[in-house]
Amino acid sequence: MSSIWSAETKLPEFAPLSGCKTADVAVIGGGAAGILTAYLLGLQGASAVVLEADRILSGATKNTTAKITAQHGLIYSRMIRKFGLDFAQGYAQANRDAIAKYAELVKQNQIDCDFQECAAFCYDRENPEEIERETRDAERLGFSASFTKQTELPFPVAGAVRFGGQARFQPLAFFGALARGLTVFEHTRARSIENGCVMTDRGRVDAPHIVVATHFPFLDRPGYYFVRMYQQRSYVLALENAAELSDVYLDAKDGGLSFRGFRNLLLLGGGGHRCGKFREGCGYAPLRLAAREYYPQSRELFHWSAQDCMTADGVPYAGRYSSALPGVYIATGFQKWGMTGSMAAAMLLSDELCGKASPYAQVFSPQRFFPAACAAGFASNGVHAVAGIAKRVFYLPAGGTEKIGKGRAGVVQNQGEKTGIYRDEQGNAFAVTTKCPHLGCELSWNPDEKSWDCPCHGSRFDFRGNLIDNPAGKGISRKTPEAAEEDAENQSF
Repeated sequence: MSSIWSAETKLPEFAPLSGCKTADVAVIGGGAAGILTAYLLGLQGASAVVLEADRILSGATKNTTAKITAQHGLIYSRMIRKFGLDFAQGYAQANRDAIAKYAELVKQNQIDCDFQECAAFCYDRENPEEIERETRDAERLGFSASFTKQTELPFPVAGAVRFGGQARFQPLAFFGALARGLTVFEHTRARSIENGCVMTDRGRVDAPHIVVATHFPFLDRPGYYFVRMYQQRSYVLALENAAELSDVYLDAKDGGLSFRGFRNLLLLGGGGHRCGKFREGCGYAPLRLAAREYYPQSRELFHWSAQDCMTADGVPYAGRYSSALPGVYIATGFQKWGMTGSMAAAMLLSDELCGKASPYAQVFSPQRFFPAACAAGFASNGVHAVAGIAKRVFYLPAGGTEKIGKGRAGVVQNQGEKTGIYRDEQGNAFAVTTKCPHLGCELSWNPDEKSWDCPCHGSRFDFRGNLIDNPAGKGISRKTPEAAEEDAENQSF
């Protein structure tokens, strides 16, 4: 199901690229980061062309919960400890400036996007100690932070840190308004970058500066961002007849619930997992259980899911793509905080591309390296990548496709080649290869999303084989049901 933002917003439409265009900056990716970067460049007098493979704002942006906040879980105590006070102060200031920039643009452009100032709470239901420490450290960094046990939540908490001066809004209404004044080409997929030129499947754009804002970078080398990040999924329900909350809330513990209001609805989030690692207790099921427990009179109107890029050290990348690619920049790895992260990245990049030094450059630099902070992330990504590739040699029990029930999926193997089969509610079978075209990892089935997901780097494909999420640049191969049935009957062991 689409998000509530998509259901109520008609976005502007743009024609595909045709032939050759020139600009000061080519921005690859028409999500929040790409739109904001192009818009802020225009305010400084630079011309920008935005290239979008599908429709603008059709990726992560349309599925956000749209919290505009500098409170990103219990991060500031960890950041001070691992990176130092100056680094944490830079990160905090970048996110405070991002919030202020949203308020400024909404006011200047008179954008009707339900922009509301609010407080943000990070709560713990059992242990107040980490909350108290985060409150103290947040105050050191200049936040309007306070410790409290009083919330709008449907359960008591041991403690919560409250940040004042945060915000929430309707994201597609905001970004759609900004996009109307930009030069955008939709349905135009960038294929490569060659000597100051973006080559697409419909033409090219010549520009001395290029920004890659494609959620997950589409260029593997140089940069090797596929080693430095992974992707995580999360889920949201929009409920009516539930609480109407004034503020936004996040559980300090992994796997907890998030809450925010939108008009007369409650957005209840959680159920997260690493992409390609769906398991019991993930997805929509725990959210629906929570809705029944805490808001028994509520009714689900919408449900949707999001995918976020997670970096090894927990901080986004914004700056030069690689020393081996002069003139190319990147904006990615916003964790679960794409609203402030994309704005901070756009402010940084637009300044640097217009010859101004950014105060956030060292914080978000893709070339930064903190060995202690990154080691666990690199190790985890490596384990998942190896497991995803090695999984291709495992064998499955014999059995024909008739054993796959309606609404379910399974995998069969014949002579080393695996086939994923999904049978819809009408009994129709859809067969695809389960090898990710990005780097060859074995795809896994996500029953909530009816998709084949890559546990290595987060590419996703629908049950027909169409590409949903990058870094893969194309869909997976389809097979006929007859070929799949033959594979099932001739599985090798």
